[in-house]
Amino acid sequence: MDERLKRQLEFVLELDKEKKIGRQTYLSDASRKENDAEHAWHLALMIMVLSEYADEHIDVFRTMCMAVIHDVIEIDAGDTYAYDAVGNKTKRERELKAAKRLFQILPEDQARYFRELWDEFEEAKTPEARFAHAMDGLQPIMLNNATDGLAWREHQVSQDKVRTRTAKKIQPGSETLFQYVNSLIDQNVEKGNLKK
Repeated sequence: MDERLKRQLEFVLELDKEKKIGRQTYLSDASRKENDAEHAWHLALMIMVLSEYADEHIDVFRTMCMAVIHDVIEIDAGDTYAYDAVGNKTKRERELKAAKRLFQILPEDQARYFRELWDEFEEAKTPEARFAHAMDGLQPIMLNNATDGLAWREHQVSQDKVRTRTAKKIQPGSETLFQYVNSLIDQNVEKGNLKK
């Protein structure tokens, strides 16, 4: 087998492990928690559907690619819950180590491309990365709203933490979706799903 193809197939097979990385957010029917692969697929779909709400023009395909690969590093680094203060202290270090290992499985040109996409997402400085972050912030809020705040209630999350994260992740990419999310937060505070 050609060495290039061998490395590409090895990478694709390695990424199958993303299906085993559990997240804290429940599916919309509250039957179980989602995994990283489902989350990435959902973000890519949301980008296709909601791209018109990006505050700046975006390359939809590039943004979808970012969404698909943004959490593959969790194969090694594990998922760190957004509101886990202790886990978030070591998150960056764990993720950098994972990115180095995983992307180097690919042929050099693809390893560079995937790493650049991942770094672009992490830095959130381009319109595409800002919108991908907006989707990454919107999706769990939508699912929490659909499940009557199940994960929020389990972790006793406060509205202040959600609002702070929302302002950081969603507002820079889409003011329209930021306003929508704030209305969802208000509703969930009223229902007691988020602590005051």
